[in-house]
Amino acid sequence: MTSQTRTLVLVRHGQSEWNLANRFTGWVDVDLSPGGIAEARRAGEMLRRGGYVFDLAFTSVLKRAIRTLWLILDEMDCLWLPVHKRIALNERHYGALQGLDKAETAERHGAAQVRMWRRSFAVRPPLLDAADPLHPSRDPRYAELEKLPGGESLADTIARVIPCWEREIKPGAAAGRRIIVSAHGNSLRALVKHLDGISDTDIMTLEIPTGRPLVYEFDARMEVRRRFYLEGEGEGGA
Repeated sequence: MTSQTRTLVLVRHGQSEWNLANRFTGWVDVDLSPGGIAEARRAGEMLRRGGYVFDLAFTSVLKRAIRTLWLILDEMDCLWLPVHKRIALNERHYGALQGLDKAETAERHGAAQVRMWRRSFAVRPPLLDAADPLHPSRDPRYAELEKLPGGESLADTIARVIPCWEREIKPGAAAGRRIIVSAHGNSLRALVKHLDGISDTDIMTLEIPTGRPLVYEFDARMEVRRRFYLEGEGEGGA
């Protein structure tokens, strides 16, 4: 890396309890599974072995992403690092699908419909009723939000992620601060779509693996020079 290189590392949280149970999660605040804890620690080890150092960290307000970041920073012996928690980096809100078993939902509504809800760009899932106990209006961490989602499409998620990138993360990286972001499958898909110029159609098939650091290197103009996943011991390079 040259002195002009700006580094950003993105990490999708380790496997959650509901990833393991194959349930729609969204804004439900579930924790990491034992496997997810191991994934997060392994990500921290990969970053430490790779010689990565950070000045600043961002994460969502959901514990699976926060705990992943803690575990990574613990492995790197830098729990002192400044951490900014942002609602904008939350997972996509899956509306009334949250908590449902994905396979059972596909049996009930058809695989094509569920795929449309999960992977289309602008289609929202069935919305969560404001009276539902899982609605974010009942959660004090969202008291500052004037408009609370009952469900979001990927396009909706992009609409909140990219302003966070433009206002906070990008300026820090442009100033030479080395940044790590621990977030979620869809909030990171939103950011990767923006950074890589991925089309609305192609983003439907993009998968970001859990617990595997994705490194971006930018030039002084914050244009992407290269991107790559870190490889752990025993993994072959692409």
